[in-house]
Amino acid sequence: MSSGVPFELRPSLDWGRLAPLRLRAKAVAEGVYSGAHRSRRRGQGVEFGGHRTYVPGDDLRFLDRRATMRHGKLLVREFETETDRGLRLLLDASRSMGYRSDGAPGAKLAFAALIGAALAHVVLSGFDTVSLDWIGGEGARPVAAMGGMEAFERLVDALESVTPGGDVLREPAVLDHACELVARRARRGSVIVVVSDFLDLPPGADDRLAALSSGGRVVVGVRTLDPAEVSFPFDGPVRLRASEGDLHVETDGAAARAAYLGALGRKMAGFRDKLVGQGGRFIEATTSDDPVSVVQSVLAALDGEGS
Repeated sequence: MSSGVPFELRPSLDWGRLAPLRLRAKAVAEGVYSGAHRSRRRGQGVEFGGHRTYVPGDDLRFLDRRATMRHGKLLVREFETETDRGLRLLLDASRSMGYRSDGAPGAKLAFAALIGAALAHVVLSGFDTVSLDWIGGEGARPVAAMGGMEAFERLVDALESVTPGGDVLREPAVLDHACELVARRARRGSVIVVVSDFLDLPPGADDRLAALSSGGRVVVGVRTLDPAEVSFPFDGPVRLRASEGDLHVETDGAAARAAYLGALGRKMAGFRDKLVGQGGRFIEATTSDDPVSVVQSVLAALDGEGS
């Protein structure tokens, strides 16, 4: 770090107006939530909490035979209890997350880091634990589950040190490895928040992420896109190149807009349907959104007010 600069951030991450991370994350958390909290965890307990579709890894003792015969698919019983709940962050730091269009406040990864840090601050204020894992990223360092404000400092240090890197579309083992780590570390009742653009993930990524909900865990996907990716504001001749993979397209922006937006909607609907189908949640955000509102949406979804 340079002398006299207390919150120096790596410029290659393209933080834009989102820095400094520590101060912004604390400000977002204060705008959302303060003090200790109690949250409902789906898992073993004393109160029946409904059914969801069976996924490999679920405890077979909780298969509901009558519901399975009635609906024609394997269903497992869930239970609810009031308890503290650990947060397991899984951030996409692959190459596509480095994109920032003109006028956007920061790169997608910078916004994802802010949302992750703010959520961590909220959870740690409630005396729960937080961990951090990565999908891709240069210099990505995982943070083991821990509590207290020391965990927040370690997490922010890790978030400030990463830069976008890696082609997950070409190397699907990167996603498999990340999911395996999270599945192994996240215990029953944990909340797994996946922050990604969900654009250049390999085929089957929706199933892989939805499967993390087995064992009484809850998965929340936070789709983080640049405003230009959502609106496709380009006109005239345009040359598009995927951040990951080999796709190159030369087209007319206005003529391609409807087809692009339709394909984007279908892709995101696929992730939403898979996550929600396994009892998870799916939040849509752009880097120009108010981060306080995004964090509030995640917390509201966990309280059953959204999906």
